[in-house]
Amino acid sequence: MKITLLGTGSPEANARRASSGYLVEIGSDRILFDCGGGVVDRLLQAGRQPSDITHLVFTHLHSDHMIDYARLIHAAWDEGGAPIAVYGPAPIRTVHERLFGREGALAFDLIARTELEQSQRVWVDRGGTLPRPWPAPAITEIQAGNSIDGDGWRITSATAAHAQPLLDCFGFRLEADGQVFVYSGDTAITPEIEALCQDADFLLHWCYRLDDEDLHPALNAMSPSPQQIAAMAARAGVKQVVLTHFRTHMDAVGRHAVALAGIESPPTAIAEDLMHFTLGEESG
Repeated sequence: MKITLLGTGSPEANARRASSGYLVEIGSDRILFDCGGGVVDRLLQAGRQPSDITHLVFTHLHSDHMIDYARLIHAAWDEGGAPIAVYGPAPIRTVHERLFGREGALAFDLIARTELEQSQRVWVDRGGTLPRPWPAPAITEIQAGNSIDGDGWRITSATAAHAQPLLDCFGFRLEADGQVFVYSGDTAITPEIEALCQDADFLLHWCYRLDDEDLHPALNAMSPSPQQIAAMAARAGVKQVVLTHFRTHMDAVGRHAVALAGIESPPTAIAEDLMHFTLGEESG
């Protein structure tokens, strides 16, 4: 199982960090968790094409977790890729229809690309056949507790406490070949998330504030600090933690040292875009 961190930032525009997006490769399957702004560029920089993605799994539908969805689906379609299997909370099907439907924002583009003779010739010259269909990913809306099965792997979901009641939010646990990867999504520490993390080999957990930051009480309650995340991970028997979703000010000089101060176990690191891991071992 290979893990590539494509986007490790927040909604803030940041040249250092794209927004949320994480690629997990198992055999011939390439599973993308979230697809925030800049993730498609990072995917290309990581040596993969949009059409390489076989599965796309959304934790929730905040823009910094899904705004590159249109670009990914359109680019994979334009490359002639197989339809991507898309999983996420409602209303992801509605989001797709408002982008790619016959009355959607991209309908004018798609009509031109599929109906103009010169565009059809380009498609045929690249090996396509006519009539050219519109993008049609296989979309499944899921609820907390649902599982997703693949070739030798399974993803299970749990409620992430973040933007309810306006958005459903999930965390995910991916198991394959005796290895366990957990992506918390954006969440407070809850019994459901702690259970999801039990005995994980690798936990990717959002971190929106540091221990010396006192934010609004509503933010403090929903945004665990590095020490709180590490304490939960230790209780759950997690072997390795990587903190992600860093805000711009958290990358200032000296702030990474503050983030990791006092954490003894489990081993904890700060995510950066284009880091590569195998479970338990950083490789780039």
